[in-house]
Amino acid sequence: MNLLIMGPPGAGKGTQAEVLVKELNITHISTGDMFRAAIKEGTDMGIKAKEYMDKGALVPDEVVVGMVKDRLAKPDCAGGFLLDGFPRTVEQAEALDTTLREMGIKLNGVINIAVPREKLIARLTGRRVCPVCGASYHVLFNKPEVEGKCNSCGGELYQRSDDNDEAVDTRLDVYEDQTQPLVDYYANQGLLLNINGDQEIKKVLEDILADLKK
Repeated sequence: MNLLIMGPPGAGKGTQAEVLVKELNITHISTGDMFRAAIKEGTDMGIKAKEYMDKGALVPDEVVVGMVKDRLAKPDCAGGFLLDGFPRTVEQAEALDTTLREMGIKLNGVINIAVPREKLIARLTGRRVCPVCGASYHVLFNKPEVEGKCNSCGGELYQRSDDNDEAVDTRLDVYEDQTQPLVDYYANQGLLLNINGDQEIKKVLEDILADLKK
């Protein structure tokens, strides 16, 4: 099964992706991991991407698509994949469609995890992180045993600068501006699976699996 997964910051997309790939026995392709691997391996596309990143510039779509193509051609994707973090725009989706056609690969579905904006803000602004070990907590949903202290190492928890109200609003605005056209694009292809992400993690997973079976 070949899938894409989408969702705004705070929707739980990463959590669902981790569980889904195990349930479906498919390969998780996170664009962040893909970039790091391509650069480490010194592939042609990885070298090109690094040139742009070293300058602080955005990596052009054609390079990113080339990296996705290289990744999908690896043997571990033959049994199916879950693409996470790409595409982000309609232009990228069109380029990906062309690439998949050239490779003889068919998408089976696009999972879109939706959560009301006010819930996303509460989730994101309540996150607290340990600077020592990287553990993540939440003031409402995943409280540390001792307020302000990491359970694992005792580090002083802090709020990331991109988790304050203003930054979260901006991140959600950017996501909505970029992604709503993408949602429409895949809906028009009959591939979109809209999933209610404002539920328990287990229920969200059950809904995704049930929709995929349809």
